Order: sequence, then C-alpha cells, then structure tokens
Amino acid sequence: MCNSIQLNHCVYLNLQTGIILGPTVLGQFPNLEKSLFPPEGDVYLDLLSKIGYIFFIFLSGVKMDPRTVLRTGIKAWTIGVLAVTLPLCGSLVLSLVHQKNVHKYRWPAYKSTLGIQNLFPFPVIASTLVDLKIMNSELGRLALASALISDLVSNLTYTIVTYGRVGIMSFANVIMLHSTFLTVCLIIFILFVGRPLSLWIIKKTPEGKPVSRFHVILMSLLVLVVVLLTDNVGLNYQYGPFLLGLAVPDGPPLGATLVERLETLVSGLLGPLLITYCGMNVNLMELYDMEFISVVWLLAAACLAMKLVSVFVAAVGCRVPAKDAAALAFIMSSQGVVQMAFYYYNFVNQTFDGETFSMLIASVLIQAAASSVIVKSLYDYSRLYTGYQKRDIQHTSTNSELRILVCAHRVDDALAIRKVLEASYPSKESPIAVYALHLVELAGRAHPQLIDHQLGQKSSGGTRTQKMIEVLTSFEQQYNGVASVQQFTAMSLTKFMHHDICTVAFNKLASLIILPFHRKWNHQGKMILDSNIHRSINCEVLELAPCSVGILVDRHKLRRGPTTSAYNVGVAFFGGADDREALAYARRMALSPDVNLTVVRFVPWDIYAGDSQWDAVLDAEILKDTRMQGGHQDNIVYREERVKDGAETALLVHAMEEAFDLIMVGRRHKDDTPQLLGLSEWNDLPELGPVGDMLAAPDLTTPVSVLLVQHQNVKSI
Repeated sequence: MCNSIQLNHCVYLNLQTGIILGPTVLGQFPNLEKSLFPPEGDVYLDLLSKIGYIFFIFLSGVKMDPRTVLRTGIKAWTIGVLAVTLPLCGSLVLSLVHQKNVHKYRWPAYKSTLGIQNLFPFPVIASTLVDLKIMNSELGRLALASALISDLVSNLTYTIVTYGRVGIMSFANVIMLHSTFLTVCLIIFILFVGRPLSLWIIKKTPEGKPVSRFHVILMSLLVLVVVLLTDNVGLNYQYGPFLLGLAVPDGPPLGATLVERLETLVSGLLGPLLITYCGMNVNLMELYDMEFISVVWLLAAACLAMKLVSVFVAAVGCRVPAKDAAALAFIMSSQGVVQMAFYYYNFVNQTFDGETFSMLIASVLIQAAASSVIVKSLYDYSRLYTGYQKRDIQHTSTNSELRILVCAHRVDDALAIRKVLEASYPSKESPIAVYALHLVELAGRAHPQLIDHQLGQKSSGGTRTQKMIEVLTSFEQQYNGVASVQQFTAMSLTKFMHHDICTVAFNKLASLIILPFHRKWNHQGKMILDSNIHRSINCEVLELAPCSVGILVDRHKLRRGPTTSAYNVGVAFFGGADDREALAYARRMALSPDVNLTVVRFVPWDIYAGDSQWDAVLDAEILKDTRMQGGHQDNIVYREERVKDGAETALLVHAMEEAFDLIMVGRRHKDDTPQLLGLSEWNDLPELGPVGDMLAAPDLTTPVSVLLVQHQNVKSI
C-alpha cells in the first residue's frame, strides 16, 4: 500500500508485483492464474485502475498553483523551457533519420514512444523529490519550478503536434478543426463552470471549517463529467481532470479538503492498481521481433540522453554547480506512473503491441530505480549545513549582534519565545537580530513555500499565523532600534520542515535556533498536547542544524504566588560543550538588571572523574569568567554542589524548579558523568538527555520553563 502523500514511490513494488502476477511468472501456470484472476475480472480491474488514475491526476492539478509559473525566476524558466525544446528538436531529427528504416506498421508506435519519452510530468517529479526527501532543499525547489514549466510546455507541445499530424492529412482537416473546436469548448466549460463552482463552494464554507461532504461528492462527480467530455473531444482522458484540478484553488478550504478526503483512497488503493495492472499485462517471456525491440531500447536511451544533456547544460548555464546540475538532470528525467498511463492508453488502442508495451514498461522501472540511486549518490542535502565556521553564542562577543532563529507552530510558542527574547537583554551594546519562522503544515498543495513577510508576501496560514506575527512585531516595536525582527512562514510537509529551519538558519548566519517543545500544558498543569510530529522535527534539527540549538519547554501558563519584577534564571552546570553554551547564553541574559542569574555547578565527590582534561580546562575557563562577572554584578550568584550520583542530583534539580522562572542546561553529557549515574535508565525522551528529560516530565506542575541547549555540531568536511 502507498502512503497518502505519494504514488510514484510505489512504482517499483507494485510494478514488480504486477509482473509476478502476470504472464511473465504466474502466467506460466495457466490453471493457477485463471483461478486467482478469472478473465471476466479484467474489466473491473481496468475500470478501477483508470478511476484511481483519473483522481490521482485531478488531485495533482489541485495541489499545483499555476500562478507559480509567473512567480518563478529566470533560472527555472530557462531550465524548464530548454529541457523540452532541445529533446523535441532531437526527436524530430531522429524521426527524419529513422522514417525509412522503421516499418510502416511500426511507425505509429515509434512516434508515440518519442512523444511520451519527452514528457516531463510534474506529479512524477514531485513524488520523486518526496521519495528522495529533498523537496524543501534549494535543488528541490528549483526542480519543482522547472518541472511545472516543463510539464505545461511539453503537454502543450504534445497536443499541438498531435493536431498538426492530423492536419497534415488532406482528408482530416475537418477532423482537426472539429477536435480543436471541442477542445476550446472543454477549456471554456472548465473555466466558466468548474472554476465558478469551486469559488461558490469556498464562499459557502465558514472560515476555518472544512468543505462539507456534499461538496466533495459534487466535485468528484464533476471530475467524472469532465472525463467523459475529454474522451469525446478526442484527447487523452487524463487532460480534462488535470485542467479541472488546476482550476480549483489550491490550499484550504476546498483544495485541502479534497486532498484530505480523497488522497488516502486514491494514492493508497486505487492509484497503485494502475501500476499493478500494467505489470500484469507485461509479458517478458514471449518476444519475437527482436529487431524492433532493440529499436525501442535505443530510442528510450537516446531520449533519456537528450533530456539529461538538455537539463544539465541549461542548469550549468544558469550557474548551478555541476554536481547539483547532474542531480537535477536525473530528477527531471525520472519516469513513473504518468508515462505508464500513456503507454497503457496506447496499448489499449493497439498503437503498441504486447512486446513494445512490455519493453517500455520495463524501461520505466529501470529508469525510476536508477534515477533515485544516482541522485542519492550525487546530492547529499546534509552537507549544506556542515559547520565550516563557529556559529554559536560562546564565540559571539557580548557587544556584537546576536542572531537567533525562533520557530513557532502555535501562538503559545510565539508568546513563550518572546519571554525568552525579552530576557536576552536587547540593547545598544548587545543588539539582537531575530528571525521568526512560523511553521504551517502544507495542505492541499504540492509546492512548499517559504514566505518572506518583509517583501510584502502574505501567508495563507490564517488568523493563527497573523497572531504569531503580531506577537513578535510588538516585541520589535517595544525594543525599537536594539532588536530587529524578520518574519517568515514555512508551508511544508511536516517531515521536511527541518530543512526549512536549517536553511533559514544557515542563510541568516544564526548562532542559535530556538525550537518549541512538543508537549504543552494548560493553566492547571495538565498536559494538553503531545505531538510526535513536532518531536520528530526537533530531533531532525538537532541532527542537522548548522548552529547551536535550544528546545524551549514552556510552562508559562502556570502561575506562581506573589512574583517580583525580576526574571530568575538558573543554570545547572555539569560540564561539556552543551553546558558551556547554555552558560554563555545565560551570561548574556545577566547583562540585564532585571535578570537574576544563579549558576549551580554540580561537582562529583571524585573531582578527577568525569570530563576529559580538555573539557575540564574549558569548563574551568568559562566558570572563572562567570565568577569574575559576578564580582562586578550583584545579579549573578555562583555556587557549587557536591553530589555522589544521579539520585542526589535529581533532588537538587527538583529544588531548583521551585526557585527559578527559567532553567538552562546542556542537552548532552557523557555517559560516565558521575553526577548523572543512574538517571539515563529512566529516560522517557532520550534525545533530551537525562537532566532535560527530568525537567520536561509531563507530570511536573511547577511553573518553571526549561531551555535545553545543544552546542553547534561541527562536522568533519
């Protein structure tokens, strides 16, 4: 079964399954095949597979935004157009060269193969990017934009060439005019019936609510009507649903609801039927015309080579690095379910015989598998975030600008982050640059978006995003001149959001990323949210981040008794790079007269146990500087607590929970740290470390927030 996001990912498994179930394997046992798949059942499989593919193409159109074509840069336009035109010119040359060498009965199959090989179907390329997990990378965004342009241009060219061939025949002028007229009528029907109906449904839907079931059924019926009209016009039946999908506004409420309600059924059940059914019609055991089979393979290889060269040359001409240009070429040349549907259409219409169809389907399988393997070897997205230089707080001087990337899923996250930013003491001597990234799950769209609100771009994330923007805008106004805020909205599939976070942090030279914890509490201290999706995003960022990372465990809704105006910050210091980074941030906070900082160093009974000699030297240096800073500032307190094991540490840490508004601690500590012995055995969230896991416990009801800090991962180049 495919998941509800992609269909092309299942090409390999379903196609291989179909080949096994078909005449190639089970067909060698006639009685067994007839028992499993009676011949009278073929009509139902054929019908269901076509229905699944029709709705798959419709949803692909729904998730596409045609306006993206107008917003893409010259680079995507250059690659997208040249990727189509150069192979098309090469195909015309191949046609002229081979016209006399190919038998006239084989010529229609030859021409159809050329046309299909030169398609750049957007759904296939988008699914390939999802499969490779690079949709949100710079290369993925360029591939999506180029694929959208190439798809529209190649489909338009394919249609014009088809009508042109009909027009060349002297007796078919009337047919060509008739088909052209009906095609125009179909487009008018979609624009003046399908589009207004979609807008009417959106108007009838209350804001923030999904579209009703009746309206979803109404749009589904309209899809089937458009299919019938398209087939009667004389076009391939997939064009109508695709154009109707483009006419439906993407995103919520209509586009998102259609995708949510239909995609699981379509991509999970009905869609893969077409792939499996194509495999069941492949027969690799009965091959007779080996001469034309060799022509088919040479043709497929030639078309692939032309597409690879055209994309690679265009990309290099647009100053894309050669290695990335090669990866882009293989992504754009990948094949999948759309090509298979065209091949099957020609097989049913008897343009292809069984041998030709079997070879072309086999070529799709080989190209799809090879493209994925080659792209994975050429393009490693994680290398983009490799630490070439120090991007942390320790190496940022106190009188230079501190760059922080803050992320928020909800308004609560923005409020909690604002409290930490206020405690970070933005001032003329210590300015802060904040980059706020509002994370919105992509719904009803194929294109991930990174919206820059400084450029006047608006987000379709609704009132929730607007409220988050207002929270941090008021922070900037409060600290006008000493704190700057740049706000972005990332609309993406949740499993790729970490790419957006790391990319913005890398591009903005951030020293720290602050992420919201995946658990939330209400005013009574009861946990109201525990999101595994948000936890997964945090774990990915911790692994890939180009700078230091902090996870903010927010309990700001809980209230103490009588409170003072001072903000009490405590640092639990055990030693190591992460603890040093947490202390460096806390010392910057302590520059504010409104922040009281207490540093508690946990010392083992055996002072020579634990950290390495180098770590001990670095720990001693930063603690020495802290004590010196405390000698000049009354708001800094340093004390040491000698502990024997993790049990004594836990008692002292729980005592700190009652005394502070914010506790800061490093995320990672060595396994043999004496002060933490025994604590890791009870870890509920191993990625937080033993101390972080204890402070983030779901049953903790004290009104203390926690910032778990990880120092920048400096990877070997």
